[in-house]
Amino acid sequence: MRVTVFGATGKVGRLIVDRLLADGHQVVAFARNPAKLHRVGPNLTVVAGELSDTAAVTQAVTGSDAVISALGPSLKRSMPAGPLTAGTRTIVAAMDAAGVNRFIGLATPSLADPRDARHWKHTVLPFMARLAFPNALIELQGMTGTVTDSGLDYTIARITNPTDKPATGRIRAGFLGHDTIGSAMSRADIAAFLTGQLTDTRYSRSMPAISN
Repeated sequence: MRVTVFGATGKVGRLIVDRLLADGHQVVAFARNPAKLHRVGPNLTVVAGELSDTAAVTQAVTGSDAVISALGPSLKRSMPAGPLTAGTRTIVAAMDAAGVNRFIGLATPSLADPRDARHWKHTVLPFMARLAFPNALIELQGMTGTVTDSGLDYTIARITNPTDKPATGRIRAGFLGHDTIGSAMSRADIAAFLTGQLTDTRYSRSMPAISN
């Protein structure tokens, strides 16, 4: 497959790129600063640009079979909400124009999926986020709503506590109140789950919670 990765220079994004390349995929990495990617190879194409650059985003998406987004809002209170939501709108519009339908991304259990049952995380996590990271929560809601309100075939994995521990290969996925899902998960396992969704249709148009 040919896969476009947004957020390719982040901690999870770089692991996604590595995993895709190891699995033999063609990868298009979108990066504001390509020098931060520190990856080269015959199956890797790097497109430099801002998410506000419609032409660059369209270039990155055109010809791909799927998009994986490792974009996530900053937890700095000083960072305004809005840029990533606007950038996600640009990505979705570019995918629609290019006929790319598969979107795989990230969120947190601060946002509920209709398949969830009642769970303490639905109350505690949004409350904590509104107190500590209000702009990040607004941004996350905007990014996620942009995708879920579209006609894309999406899977958005909800993570709580990403860590830099080694990959375990043990991945729990499901819906709050129904399945046993923890909180911590290594970024390597997050990358493995996201890339696995390229061929796994179980979570089509849903937001599973995932953990180790």
